[in-house]
Amino acid sequence: MDMTCQCEFCDLKDIFYSSISAEDLNKYCASRHQRNVRAGEYIIKQGDDIKDFIYLKEGLVKLFRESNQSQTQIISFGKPFDFVSLLSVFSDEKYNYSVSAVMDSVACIFDLSDIKQLIKTNGDFALHLMQTQNKSSDRIIMNSLSLLQKRLYGRVATVLLYFAIEIFKSDEYELPVSRKEIAQYIGMSIENVIRAISAFRKDKIIQVYGKNLAILDRFRLEQMRDFS
Repeated sequence: MDMTCQCEFCDLKDIFYSSISAEDLNKYCASRHQRNVRAGEYIIKQGDDIKDFIYLKEGLVKLFRESNQSQTQIISFGKPFDFVSLLSVFSDEKYNYSVSAVMDSVACIFDLSDIKQLIKTNGDFALHLMQTQNKSSDRIIMNSLSLLQKRLYGRVATVLLYFAIEIFKSDEYELPVSRKEIAQYIGMSIENVIRAISAFRKDKIIQVYGKNLAILDRFRLEQMRDFS
């Protein structure tokens, strides 16, 4: 576990800058620790006690909820600079969802009691944190509503373009999730996801070799996302 403080290189400092002194910033930065998380490992487990305030520094994670029938629904994906614990951290004593690494990741972890004390004593910080929390919730709601309005091909195209644009910033990348996970996110069966990807390959919109994916026709895939 790396205890080195590197907040000067981390976007986390933006939420502190306008509301606390540089001395206090260094104190909070030094009090946090980093946790390296391998793909597939949990960062947060549904039902665990909420003790930490967690920020994703590197990698990619999925936020998901498991039902009593062992069914999994992926809520969202979290990318660097997302506060992956924000959805439950101030609303309950236990997490209502899980977070696990999709790719090898690095999480920055603060003691939640320190953050709560700062909220009580610093209104500017509390307001900034509320705005960040609301933006996270709004993004998840809007993405969910957008997916619900699309048919199968539009939903799969949305996921493939999300990874290309938001995560890898390239039209060629290693698909970080399985067909099953795509299905759990878009609310379709795995058979439908496989069918859509096969259709995209047949139409030469994408190329798939192993886990590697290349978008051959970005325009047509965007058309699928926006109008299917």
